[in-house]
Amino acid sequence: MKMRSTALLATAAAASLVLAGCSPSTEADPTTSATDGAATPTAGGDITMAVFNGWDESLASSLLWQNILDSKGYNVTLEYADPAPVFQAVADGDYDLVTDVWAPSTHAAYLKKFGDEIVEVGAWFDNTALTVVVNADAPIDSLTELAANADAFGNRIVGIEPGAGLTTAMNESVIPTYGLEGMDFLTSSTPAMLAELDSAMSDGENIAVTLWEPHWVYGKYDVKNLTDPEGALGTAGTLTTYSRLGFADDFPEVNAWMAAFKMDGALLAGLENNLQAADSEADYDGIVTDWIVANQEWVDSLTA
Repeated sequence: MKMRSTALLATAAAASLVLAGCSPSTEADPTTSATDGAATPTAGGDITMAVFNGWDESLASSLLWQNILDSKGYNVTLEYADPAPVFQAVADGDYDLVTDVWAPSTHAAYLKKFGDEIVEVGAWFDNTALTVVVNADAPIDSLTELAANADAFGNRIVGIEPGAGLTTAMNESVIPTYGLEGMDFLTSSTPAMLAELDSAMSDGENIAVTLWEPHWVYGKYDVKNLTDPEGALGTAGTLTTYSRLGFADDFPEVNAWMAAFKMDGALLAGLENNLQAADSEADYDGIVTDWIVANQEWVDSLTA
């Protein structure tokens, strides 16, 4: 919170005594330098970060930065919503930052719609991907081999929500490209897919599921991506932070930190995996704090 102080005028004990040379009291401006009156923004202030509901990398990166910025004297609030209202709120100036914009493809429609009303701060993860994942000891390494080995996977691919972009890519591109029409492509929900994956990994069975990278699955299970030589799942993208208009002027220090922010897959998966093990959201703060202590040198470099 910004603090403002007001000078108190002293009055004389005797009514006839007047203080010579007194100027009217003025309200101190926290963005004004004490030496020359120049406007130089200081650390601190309220920042609202948006978190996409159900997006693990959004949660992990936002909780990380909330902890870091709070320790630097800022007051960070996290607001949870689906992508559409988040983009609208950032464009309207109601939210300051969102860390989980998938560019150039996944969130292309939102970037096209709101591109003139939001500001790209910086990409912090450079290898996002839509994937088909199998257990690491599965007998195949490529989507080109999946149809011929369908029986090894129970003749099925386990997907996520029917309306997801990944599901559309599977139906419209991957399945026809690699001749997978003879396999059962099961769609339901992400939690259902993860439950199927967990069961198969526990039982030592082969399984093929649709997934995306980064994801905490890569830190918890011994899995591998099937190669996609035809590029049916699209090209690699980035996770990018965007801000409202004017954020860089209001918070130049934070903007600079976020612009320089980079996080690799191992670090992200480790933090996501720890958060997945939480009994409740009340445990998040302690989990992030402990993770920061375990990775203190890297965390310190983010604001060096």
